[in-house]
Amino acid sequence: MTLPEKTVVYLTGSGTWDTAYDTLVDAFKTVHEYIDKRGLKPDGDAMMIYTGADDTGFDFKAAVPIMGPFDNPPKGDIGVGPAPTGKAYKFVHRGPYDGMENLYEAITNFFDEKNIQPGDMFIERYVTDPRTTPEDELVIEVIFPVQ
Repeated sequence: MTLPEKTVVYLTGSGTWDTAYDTLVDAFKTVHEYIDKRGLKPDGDAMMIYTGADDTGFDFKAAVPIMGPFDNPPKGDIGVGPAPTGKAYKFVHRGPYDGMENLYEAITNFFDEKNIQPGDMFIERYVTDPRTTPEDELVIEVIFPVQ
C-alpha cells in the first residue's frame, strides 16, 4: 500500500507493554479533546505511530488526521505535523488488543522470509475507535513503512 500525505494532531509519549492499551486509549482521549476544543474535523482513522520500542516499552505519537489548514499550532506535548507517507505493508488484526502479539510474530516471520527490511517505525491504525469499541470487537491495521 501507499500511505497518503495527511496532517495529524498528535500527542507524544511513552509507555510500557503491560499497560499499552490503557496508554493508547488515554492518549487518544487527550488528542480528541484538543481537536474538539479547537473545532477541528478528523480526516481518517486514529493511529499510534511507534517511534521506538524495546522488550519493556515504547515511544509513540498518538495521532489523528485532520482536515483543512491549521493555524495557531499547539504548545507542549501536543503537536501538528505530517503523517508518515510512502510505501508500506499492511496487516489486519481483529479482536482484543492483547492478542496482537501473534500478529507481530507472524509479521516478523513474513519480513524474514521475504528478506524485507521494514523502516525504523511502525503504525497501528484503528479502524474501530478504541475509546468506544469493546476490546473484543477491535479492528486494527498494523502498517510497516518500508525503505
